[in-house]
Parts: sequence; C-alpha cells; structure tokens
Amino acid sequence: MTTYISASILGADLLHLAEECDRLKANNVDMLHFDVMDGQFVNNISFGLPVLEKLSRYTDIFKDVHLMISDPLKYIPDFVRAGSDMITFHVESNSDADQVIEAIKNSGVKCGISVKPGTPVETVYRYLDRVDMVLIMTVEPGFGGQGFIPETAEKIRTLRKYITDNNISIDIEVDGGINEKTVSVVREAGANVLVSGSYLFNASSMADAVVSLK
Repeated sequence: MTTYISASILGADLLHLAEECDRLKANNVDMLHFDVMDGQFVNNISFGLPVLEKLSRYTDIFKDVHLMISDPLKYIPDFVRAGSDMITFHVESNSDADQVIEAIKNSGVKCGISVKPGTPVETVYRYLDRVDMVLIMTVEPGFGGQGFIPETAEKIRTLRKYITDNNISIDIEVDGGINEKTVSVVREAGANVLVSGSYLFNASSMADAVVSLK
C-alpha cells in the first residue's frame, strides 16, 4: 500500500504560497491539501476559488481539495474549473451525498468523502463503490495545529478492515495532528494518505519530515 503525503495549506507561509508549492515539490510531497471553509459548516473562513485558481496556474502539484462547506453541490463545477484534481466533501453537509458524488465524478476529477470525529465511519459504507478516497478527520475540522484525537484510530482500523474484507480498492486519508509521533498510529490502523500542515512547513528540514511520515 503506497503512502502519500498531502501538505495542508493551513500550515504554509501565506505570503509566499508560490515558493511554498515549489518547496513541496522539491521535497517529494505528493499533494497540496487545499482547505476550504465557509464559516458555516465549520467556525472558520479560509481560502476560496481565486486562490486555488492562481495556484493551479502556477504549479502542477496534485490539488487535494477539501470542502468543509455547507452546500458543496452548488460549488463543484467552480472548484473543478479552478483546478482541483480531487474534491472531498463531508457526508455531514447539507447537500445530498449521491448527487455530490455524481457531480464530481462526471466532472472527471477524483472524489473523496469525509467524516468528522463524531460521525460513525459506517455512514460512508454505502458510497465506497463510487468514491476514490475516504477522509477520516482526526481532529475537529476548522483550524490547523490541533492535537490528534486518539480515538479516531479505531475508525481507521474499522474502515480498513471493511475495505479489505469486501475487496474494495480505495485510499484512506487522515487529517489532523499528523506528525512523527502520531504517524505510526494511523499507518498501523490502515491510513495511507497523510495530511500534515504545521509539522511539515515548520520543520527545520522538510525533506526529513517527509521521510519520517513515509
């Protein structure tokens, strides 16, 4: 099972995003995790379409777009046009999950579905044959720099067992508090796409930080 590293833009130097993208590519980071928050679904506002569009014009790094918004269905076409390579939405959002998945897949980009720490992972089982990835939040979504919630490891383990038992080919992504101390926990549980922000961007050596996660 291949491990991929997705760097959360929340941890980047926002005054120098172009240079930060260059740094990610130079240090073998696989994806840019683009956190989108609307101030409604989560109690924070982050980045939107203009920033994603500018970054897409500048760099070809894989854009792992995470929509923490109330009505993702309304914005799928816009985020596709802005350069998303994968769009992940929350099963807890107000949009109909089946319609969101259909809209994303019909747009030709990869589709992910996410659950908050308090949402049973079994909620997403019925969608697994149509998505490319499940994102299990290992902190409450909304802010970077939070500590890993240990209880979420069991959700990862449960999902990985279900995927294996049913011969489903799908990635499991984790987001929140991922660093050199917590990575062994989530990898042992079955996660293979690791989102990390502060740990990567603030490391004295990003290259060494990437190696420690992989």
